[in-house]
Amino acid sequence: MIGAVQKPEAPMFDRLPPRVIQGGMGMAVSSWRLARSVSRAGQLGVVSGIALDTVLARRLQDGDPEGDIRRALDRFPIPAVAESIRSRYFLAGGRPAGKAYAPVPKLSFRPTRTQQELTVVGNFVEVWLAKEGHSGLVGVNYMEKVQLATPAAVLGAMLAEVDYVLMGAGVPREIPRLLDDLAAGSTGTISVDVHGSAEAHRISVDAHELLGDVAPRLRRPAFLAIVSAHVLAYYLARDEGIRPDGFVIEGHAAGGHSAPPRGPLTLDEDRQPIYGPRDDADIAKIAALGLPFWLAGGYGHPDRLAAALAAGAAGVQVGTLFALSQESGLREDLREGVMSRLDEGTLEVRADASASPTGFPFKIAQLDGTLSEPAVYASRERLCDLSYLREPFAKSNGGIGFRCASEPAPLYVRKGGDAADTVGRVCLCNALTAAVGLGQSRRGDVQEPALVTLGQDLHGLAALRARHPGGWRAEDVVSWLLEAPTPPSA
Repeated sequence: MIGAVQKPEAPMFDRLPPRVIQGGMGMAVSSWRLARSVSRAGQLGVVSGIALDTVLARRLQDGDPEGDIRRALDRFPIPAVAESIRSRYFLAGGRPAGKAYAPVPKLSFRPTRTQQELTVVGNFVEVWLAKEGHSGLVGVNYMEKVQLATPAAVLGAMLAEVDYVLMGAGVPREIPRLLDDLAAGSTGTISVDVHGSAEAHRISVDAHELLGDVAPRLRRPAFLAIVSAHVLAYYLARDEGIRPDGFVIEGHAAGGHSAPPRGPLTLDEDRQPIYGPRDDADIAKIAALGLPFWLAGGYGHPDRLAAALAAGAAGVQVGTLFALSQESGLREDLREGVMSRLDEGTLEVRADASASPTGFPFKIAQLDGTLSEPAVYASRERLCDLSYLREPFAKSNGGIGFRCASEPAPLYVRKGGDAADTVGRVCLCNALTAAVGLGQSRRGDVQEPALVTLGQDLHGLAALRARHPGGWRAEDVVSWLLEAPTPPSA
């Protein structure tokens, strides 16, 4: 039976909090291999929790050559569920060249049992593999914007005994309650934002219905809210019902999505968002809340870790250095392309205010052959088939529809969207999946082009490259960062 909630008194449980949190990047860039390596090095390894149903299905269709996915499936507590997924997607020897991946069900308000099982198992597999063979801490990172997947995804991670849940790209006020409910064996439910609707909309997962009474006892993981402003930290900390166990304070130099500047959006001459002093979190005010916090966005250097500790932080979250490590899920050719540009002094990471369908600024590394090139972007046929970033909206007939600003503009407009919102949008779902070697094959032997996201502060990256010119492993990143001197008060 699923037992009573075991809420930790502090997010570090019975050990000191990590000095370094490895960022939960992209779709499977923060792979289980990367997270496991960081955890074995004594810090917090984090897997990306985005689209793990697709990641699982496509890895199986590629033949799971080393048997890792099937080994994790063998440990899922409901063998019949795991076997159903294996039989549906596993292809011995992998897909023939050019053959399209079989689709997975799209997220919906009324998910079928099959949909929820695939999400649960995908998250279980990724976390279980990250935790295999060691006693280190492992976390999973989710986006608040992908609400329809969250309850089932979190349940799967908890079944694998995840230690931390992290969430950004929104206001994650309902996650503490979700964790409490799932750990207590109750139905896990969160609200879903529906554009243009005044009604309340919810999405749930019932562990007993999906798993019966054979599910293991669930331990409640710690929850870290990823925020950019002390105002949001104050809001979340004031009420025990929505209070996280700690914060990651992410500055606008961090990779991936960033909070937009406060006030009206203003762009510079290069069409990048202009951030000002109002966008910098007041670290002293956050420290006064009394909850542990980590600083992110330009903190990938020993000196920056030392500065964070001196400011009262428990440590730092670092993404770019780990994204370019050997254990990262990023395709090798893309990693080499980044390194070549870094060596040449031509590496540029732009904050694109229009690329993401979410409307949040998104950091894009400028690399040949990727969607950062106008010609590559223009040549891609617009479509939305993975659909994780679709926006639910209220239809005139009272129903709920879905639209995405990266889908064909006429289709988006027919659904009530503004054509101006489609300009410059990128299908991040397909592009980021392609970046980890799981991109879809289209008719005519067309492969989905990739996109690479990195942080904009390249100081630490250049310094680590000078130390490891032939490349580095995750443990090298950890060792280098921990050279930071410990403040006397720490």
